[in-house]
Amino acid sequence: MTDPQLVREVEAIVFAAEHPVTLAEIARHVSEPGDIAAALADLAASYAPRGIVLVERGGRWLFQTAPDLGHVLRRIRDAPRKLSRAAVETLAIIAYHEPATRAEIEDIRGVAVSPGTVDVLMAAGWVRPAGRRESPGRPLQFATTPGFLADFGLSDRRDLPGVADLRAAGLLDRVPPGASTGEMADAGLHSER
Repeated sequence: MTDPQLVREVEAIVFAAEHPVTLAEIARHVSEPGDIAAALADLAASYAPRGIVLVERGGRWLFQTAPDLGHVLRRIRDAPRKLSRAAVETLAIIAYHEPATRAEIEDIRGVAVSPGTVDVLMAAGWVRPAGRRESPGRPLQFATTPGFLADFGLSDRRDLPGVADLRAAGLLDRVPPGASTGEMADAGLHSER
């Protein structure tokens, strides 16, 4: 059995933390060294049947509303921001291909990435700069954050749905050219000279 005082301290640290915390961050704040992983496991088990649960997302621990009670809070929470289709596509490309440069994102999307699109994702706390690529021009790379994992309920990037899952959900249906970006489609019209 885990030391009850350690469990209480770990609970207080995770509860009071402004952001999800790692095992190392928790270890810096406990009064006596101990098995923090076991204390977290005990806490997660004791909170499992309750309205809030202790979860691990990307190696960081946080309390969140129990998944089966999310519908109760939808009436309380402010309406979430709607992301543009360009922002959603950019976020998906970064999540699946990180670290990704702006040129790689543009190559995959087939259109230029507006500077504001990446800014919106960074302001939401889902994307961060991830250094520079060792190639000509040393382009800036982007990667997802632990906040992205927490907000989307993922433990790890490996939990992202695969191509088969996306097709089954109807999310990979063919979109007519230009429909997603508001650009005019070529429609096969060419002037002859």
